[in-house]
Amino acid sequence: MASLTAARRIVVKIGSALLVDRQTGHLRADWLTSLAEDIAWLKARQVDVVLVSSGSIALGRGVLGLPSQELALEQSQAAAAVGQIRLARAYEEVLAPHGITTAQVLVTLEDSTNRRRYLNSRATLEQLLSLGVVAIVNENDTIATDEIRFGDNDRLAAQIAVTVGADQLILLSDVDGFYSANPNDDPQAKRFDVIDKITGEIEEMAGDAGSGLSKGGMKTKLMAAKTATAAGCAMAITEGSPMNPLRQLHTGAPATWFTADTDPQAARKGWIAAMKPRGTVTLDAGAVAALMSGKSLLPAGVAAVSGTFQRGDAVAIADGSGHILGHGLARYTAEEAQIIKGRKSQEIEALLGYPGRAALIHRDDMAL
Repeated sequence: MASLTAARRIVVKIGSALLVDRQTGHLRADWLTSLAEDIAWLKARQVDVVLVSSGSIALGRGVLGLPSQELALEQSQAAAAVGQIRLARAYEEVLAPHGITTAQVLVTLEDSTNRRRYLNSRATLEQLLSLGVVAIVNENDTIATDEIRFGDNDRLAAQIAVTVGADQLILLSDVDGFYSANPNDDPQAKRFDVIDKITGEIEEMAGDAGSGLSKGGMKTKLMAAKTATAAGCAMAITEGSPMNPLRQLHTGAPATWFTADTDPQAARKGWIAAMKPRGTVTLDAGAVAALMSGKSLLPAGVAAVSGTFQRGDAVAIADGSGHILGHGLARYTAEEAQIIKGRKSQEIEALLGYPGRAALIHRDDMAL
C-alpha cells in the first residue's frame, strides 16, 4: 500500500455518482466538505493536489430539468455549461475556509494530442501548483464533440497525471478496487490488493461496471492504469462514497494499487530521449556547465540553431564541438530561436513582439 503523504504530487479523480445525489440531482455537500478536509490535510503535508472532477453535466441536468436517460449532444453541452459554474463554485466554497485557492481548468483531448497545446496546459498547471493552487480539471463538455473527447474522466485523469508528473493517481469510484469478475454478479469474485503488471488475463477480467451517472467502467480504469504506470505514476482504485475518502485510503481502506516501474521524472526523460530530434541547438561553454548542474537552457547560452522545428518538438542539444549532450523539448520555434539566441531573457519581448518564456528548453523538458 502506497502512502499518500509520501507523494510529492497526487491527482484525484472524482466521479459524478460521488458528487451528485442520484435522486435529487443536488450536490452531496457533506461529502464534498469532507473531501476538502482531506485535501487540506494533504496540502499541510506539502503534497500538491490536482482534482479531475466529473459532475458538471449531472448538476446542470438537474437544474435544467432534463431527463435521466442519455442526452443529445447539444443537451449535454447545455447541461455542462450550467453545471460547470456551479461545480467550480462548490469547490471554491469548500476549500476557501482552509485557505486554499482553486482554479478551473477545462480541457479536451486535443490539448494532450497537440504538443503545443499540451505544453501550454502543462505550463499553466505547473504555475498553478507552484502557487499552491488546487486545480479543478474537467473535460470541456460545452464545446467537446466525439472527435475531440476523452469520453471518460478515468483516462483524462491519467493524462493529467502524466502532464503534471504526479506520483500517484487516485480514482475515487463506486467500487473498492479491481475484481476478478463483477462482484455484483459473482460472489466468488476476488479483489486484487496490488497489480504489478497488467496482463492479458487481467484485461479479460475487466467488465463494463459503470454506474448510472458515470461513464467509466473497469475497462477505462485499466486503460488509465496503463497510461499512468507507464509514466511512473502509481494508481489506486478505491470506494469514494465514505466521508474523508482520501484519509480512509491512507489508513488502509480496501483498494487496488497498480504499481509503477519507475518514477515520473525518469519516465518523462525516457520519453524525451526516444523522440526524433527535428533540429539542433549548440551551446557555449557556460551553458553546457549550467545544464550539467541542473539548470534550464536560456537563450543567452545558445550559440547556434539548426533545423526546422516547432514549439514542443524535440531538438538535439550539442556542445561547441558538436557532441550531443541529450534531447529537449523546445519552447520556441526554430525561427524564434534564431532571433533570440545569445540574447538575455528580458530581451525576448522586444525581439519577438510578445512576452515569451525565460527558458528555451526547461530543465524538466530535457534528457541529458
